[in-house]
Formats: sequence, C-alpha cells, structure tokens
Amino acid sequence: MCFYDEMKGYHWDSVESEIMNRSRDDVEKALTSSSMNLDGLMSLVSPAAEPYLEEMAQRAHQVTQQRFGRVISLFAPLYLSNECTNSCVYCGFNMTNRIDRLTLTAEEALVEARAIRRLGFQHILLVSGEAPHLVTLPYLTSVVDLLRPLFPSISIEIYPMDTSSYEELIKHGVDGLIVYQESYNEDVYKQCHPRGRKSDFHWRLETPDRGGNAGFRRIGLGALLGLANWRVEAFFLALHAQYLLRHFWKSFITISFPRLRPAAGAFEPPCPVSDVQFVQLLAALRLLFPDAGLILSTRESPYLRDHLIPLGITSMSAGSRTEPGGYAHETHAEAQFAVADERPPEIVAEVIRSKGYEAVWKDWDAAFLH
Repeated sequence: MCFYDEMKGYHWDSVESEIMNRSRDDVEKALTSSSMNLDGLMSLVSPAAEPYLEEMAQRAHQVTQQRFGRVISLFAPLYLSNECTNSCVYCGFNMTNRIDRLTLTAEEALVEARAIRRLGFQHILLVSGEAPHLVTLPYLTSVVDLLRPLFPSISIEIYPMDTSSYEELIKHGVDGLIVYQESYNEDVYKQCHPRGRKSDFHWRLETPDRGGNAGFRRIGLGALLGLANWRVEAFFLALHAQYLLRHFWKSFITISFPRLRPAAGAFEPPCPVSDVQFVQLLAALRLLFPDAGLILSTRESPYLRDHLIPLGITSMSAGSRTEPGGYAHETHAEAQFAVADERPPEIVAEVIRSKGYEAVWKDWDAAFLH
C-alpha cells in the first residue's frame, strides 16, 4: 500500500464541502479537544474558524515553545541548474520559457557553497530543475562530496528519483529530502503539469515513500499555495504527513508553505491565498502536528516573516538566490521565482534575536548518530 491508495479513500469535492460547512461549534470543539485529529483540522481551516484566528495563533505559539523552545534554524538554497524538461505552467524554469539557462559545474557549485558558508550557514539545500540528463546521480554525488566538509547538513529539492538513487545520495552525506506535491487535486495537477516527467502524478506523490524507504533523516512536504483551494490542500497535506509519520517514524517530518510568486511566464494563481489565510493554515497545522518542523521561505515579505516567527515556524531560509550562480557568479541565468525578502542573512538573524529567539546556523551533525 502507498499513500495514493489511502488518499483515494477521500474525494476532493466531499472534503471541500465538509470543510466549508463547518460551524463555530465545530471550531470550538476542535479548540477544546485534548487531542487534535484530521476532523479537527477541517474545522480549523474552515471559514468558520476565522474569528478564532487570534486564539489559534496563541495556542500555536505555546505548542511550538513547548516542543522547540525559542529557536529558529536558518538555511540557504543553492540552485545547481535552471534547465528543465517539464512545462509547469507556474514555474520560471518551464522548458517553453525563453530564458537564459545554466547548469553549474561541480567546481562552480563549490564556489557558490563557499560564498553561502561565509554568510554563516551550515545547512544547505541543493535545488535544480528536472533535467536528469544534466543533473545526473554521479554529478550530484560529486557535488555533495565537495560540499560535505563545509556543511554538516545537506538536503535536496530536485526531481524525484528511485530508492536506490536516494540510498546512494545518503551514503555520500545527504540527510534531507524536500518534495512538494504542488497540488493534491489530481485534475488541477494535470492541468498545471501538461508535459514532462512531472506530469506523472503518482510518481511524484510516492517520492516521499521512496525517500522514507531509503532512510532520509528528514522528509519535507508542501503544497504550492494558489493552485487550488488551500483549505482542501491542507487536509490532504496533513493526511500525507500522518501517513509518513506512521510508516517512516524514524524520519523527521517538515512542512513548507510555498506560496506562488511572480516568475517568467506571468502565471496568475487561480486560487490566491491571503496573508490572513496563510496564518490560519500555519496555526492549524502546528496544532495538529506539534512536533513537525514548519519551514518559511523568502517567498514571503519581510513584514509577514517577522510576524510569523512566534507562531510556529521552526526554520527559515534567508538571503536566498533562486538562480544558479546567484551568490558568487555574475550570470544572467533566470531565477525560478522572485524573492520577496531580500534582506541579508545577518539582518534576518538580528530580527530573530530581537524577538527573543535564537538564530541557529547549525542544528544537525552526523556525529550525533555515533
């Protein structure tokens, strides 16, 4: 059995109807329950929960402090390539977009990584478009081998791979896998991914399973906010996270909140998510998953990021460049999307400290296993 089998037990339209018809009594029942569940989540992401947002935020803050203390870990993405064989309608790397393309050599990636390390980061996320003929497994292992002495923690957010490939990357020092399903609505997914390997809904959906079987220490999920009703996406995202927690309990599960940003192609989100709705989503998921890592990227504005620090976030990117060569090379390669928070990492760290939290540049080392 895989997650797709479990997901098919729920119909998107039925879940949507259930959420939209929740009452204030349902919300109050969820907030007073001794243990949250998926039914309670549906109440907390419903329109009926909007008047309770302040209470939800306060509870999310309390739960996060109990589980994680006053700590925010920082990381940076390193884009290896903007080459792509997919035609995702919302993405700047869409193969049909006429943009400048670049794949870094392993040596160029090392130069970029050194620039990131000088900024203070000790956790790095390797990102690429889906171009397996260029970003091959041998290429990736060679990059990881060069970066491993610089970074105690290396995660990947690249195209889905098979279990044996993930096992090989783990052997070379990769400890985290991030994969966004983009949308759990299969019809919407097909409309947004008309060509390329990414058009295979099942293959992408089962990527966390393959990562769990390979033994990644950290597995990250997310839905791309703006493609479909965020309330229903939240339900299926939570269903997926619960499935992973049952089957791969040794892995630390994280949830990201990528919200669509301007990019080449000028795609307009069909289901925009407001800042208030964004906060509601974050608080609801924190209450359901008190021990999950919640990750916030530079897609969001400085104002919103600063105010979300106490509400459940445990990790943030900072100083991000979303194009290959963005840290140390003068290139004209296209970025995947426009960054909203362009502040240098040291400024982000200072804001974190000003709010009474500790900015942590290193939260993991393989030595912890010994």
